[in-house]
Amino acid sequence: MPHDHDHPHSHLPSDPALRVKALESLLTAKGLVDPAALDEIIDLYQNKIGPQNGAKVVAKMWSDPGFHKQMIEDPMPTLQEMGLYGRQGEHMVFVENTYDVHNMVVCTLCSCYPWPLLGIPPGWYKSDAYRARSVREPRAVLAEFGVTLPEGKKVRVWDSTAEVRYLVVPQRPAGTEGFSEEELAALVTRDSMIGTALAQEPEA
Repeated sequence: MPHDHDHPHSHLPSDPALRVKALESLLTAKGLVDPAALDEIIDLYQNKIGPQNGAKVVAKMWSDPGFHKQMIEDPMPTLQEMGLYGRQGEHMVFVENTYDVHNMVVCTLCSCYPWPLLGIPPGWYKSDAYRARSVREPRAVLAEFGVTLPEGKKVRVWDSTAEVRYLVVPQRPAGTEGFSEEELAALVTRDSMIGTALAQEPEA
């Protein structure tokens, strides 16, 4: 059976950013999207919700053994109390990097991602290449992000789903004894909570 190529998506530009703009214009013209509401949602996730929420949680885990235990065992009640619960973050699991294991997160089926803790997912997280190669050759992918692990260190890849989303707790950098939670949070990046980076080292 011949394939009908005359679909709406065939008229969209190939560049993802241009495709988004074209779709936004189309939906706005049809009255299905309010541009002001869309801008407000984007601002919320980029600037107010963003990765700083996850960074604060990680910093508190590094500083407070009791809090750390709660988040590893069952984070959801505490996240709800903190107001870090909602769409795309209904069920979280925290996985911790150690001297023996490095964790990284992927969503092989689509782009499931913990928005309340990390904000909007980066473009590369949703790419076919990252989704496929992270499972097949995680060390090679990490190397491309600038992370070279010791030979004996295991890499564990966690596959997020619509039901469960993962957040990596990076190892606390050396030389941060006595740091406040705010100072520690500044060392935690979005990529380190996905597992494609390490926490930043403190300035000498």
